[in-house]
Amino acid sequence: MVNCFFCGKTVKKGIGILYVNNKGQNMHFCSSKCRKYSLMGRKKGKWAIEKE
Repeated sequence: MVNCFFCGKTVKKGIGILYVNNKGQNMHFCSSKCRKYSLMGRKKGKWAIEKE
């Protein structure tokens, strides 16, 4: 299990999106929303911050 690169949620194996950039860095995302926002350079929004 890995953490989402953008929001930090736990992503189970076989679920989510694995993105590999030109530098060879692996980025795991839990949803397409996290992938799109991260690649556009946006910062974490209120929906991505975990509540305690």
